[in-house]
Amino acid sequence: MIHQETWIRSNTELIDIADEKDRNYWAARLGVSSERLKSAVRAIRNLELTKIKEYLNTLNASSIS
Repeated sequence: MIHQETWIRSNTELIDIADEKDRNYWAARLGVSSERLKSAVRAIRNLELTKIKEYLNTLNASSIS
């Protein structure tokens, strides 16, 4: 069970928000500004790409309504 849990964690893609190149790359890929990406990370307190995408999608959906 421990090995499976480790494998799942190792497949999680993390954004290195402290690295300007990485932050700019992911901001461009996600279609947001670098500042918006940093704000999202601060808001959810998580560096996982999937969690950040979910949060940004939630923001976009609520701003459209």
